[in-house]
Amino acid sequence: MPRIALRPENAQQAQLLRLLRGNGPHSRAELGEAVRLSRSKLANELDRLIEQGFVESGGFAASRGGRRSSIVRLSDSIRFAGIDIGATSVDVAVTNGELEVLGHRSAEVGVHRGPSAVLDVALDLLGKLRAEGTAPDVHGAGIGIPGPVSFRDGVPVMPPIMPGWDQYPVREAMSHELGVPVQVDNDVNLMALGEHQAGVARSVDDFLLVKIGTGIGCGIVVGGNVHRGVSGSAGDIGHIQIDENGPPCACGNSGCLEAYASGTALARDAMAAARAGRSTHLAELLEHAEALTAADVTEAVAAGDPVAVQLLRSGGHRVGQVLASLVSFFNPGLVVVAGGVAGAGHSLLAEIRSAVYRRSLPLATGNLPIVLSELATAAGAVGGARLISDQVFSVPRGAEER
Repeated sequence: MPRIALRPENAQQAQLLRLLRGNGPHSRAELGEAVRLSRSKLANELDRLIEQGFVESGGFAASRGGRRSSIVRLSDSIRFAGIDIGATSVDVAVTNGELEVLGHRSAEVGVHRGPSAVLDVALDLLGKLRAEGTAPDVHGAGIGIPGPVSFRDGVPVMPPIMPGWDQYPVREAMSHELGVPVQVDNDVNLMALGEHQAGVARSVDDFLLVKIGTGIGCGIVVGGNVHRGVSGSAGDIGHIQIDENGPPCACGNSGCLEAYASGTALARDAMAAARAGRSTHLAELLEHAEALTAADVTEAVAAGDPVAVQLLRSGGHRVGQVLASLVSFFNPGLVVVAGGVAGAGHSLLAEIRSAVYRRSLPLATGNLPIVLSELATAAGAVGGARLISDQVFSVPRGAEER
């Protein structure tokens, strides 16, 4: 099997590849109808894609009254890697050309350890997947990081919780290590792509994905594409100010949404409640740990602890307040709630829904589902594979249509 070329040669080939990625194997007759190419032109382009290693034949379709048309599918050798770097962990997935996950590994590692240490962990996880036979070769990698990213340059830009990462050449370094194209984006954008590809947002082209974890961010999808803004900072809702006299935020300002409702804020408030003796359950958890986490709050909520319930409701209400403004402004068809704190499930979701439905106009919320992520921790890695496949299955600048 030949190694695939880095990019298709023209717009027709790119269209064929994306069609096969999204809808699976097709007969040549079906492809001709979908892309509106003559039989000879279609045969030409498919032959070139086969030569390049992008596609392969897969038997024959059922007869449509004449000679049976052959089936075409993406090459079984195509592999994409999605790398989702969170504040405390790294997830790596390998997919085939149709973005089906073939292997998935994760490891705990704090992003504060710096880019070299964290990227080494990601490479090690990918190496293990390769050793298992999942990905002898990968043809591209999409990487998400938990901070602002210059998508054009492939570098983080002054990320608040990522010391040592500012302007680090993540795309360049990983492309050099892997020898393939690499794209880098904010982790929430990748989660939105993942949900659109294989999750609850599969049939929705205009939606918001809100991640509530160590930080808070929002992926904005418009017409099926991520909206990044001019410099790549669109969706940074965690640093919308709720109260100028509020608690300090990691960004250097005060009273941001993140300072009230993130996993870090929940853990801080839980610690205060435990030490003040306001929550017996949280105090007992603290006796067996150096510090409490957002997961401890979720556990206390499940146990019916009233203080933990109030902490979660308060955080959900703050998120709902900000979301209500976004819903009125953007009018999405769906809101997806994801991230570690979303593990609290419907207790959190109910509070967010209540605030949004109460504060936004009925025209914007009349048919607006607000739901939990289907993919959970896999969303970012799947989104990374989708991101890089968008590049690999696109036409290079300057390529002419033949």
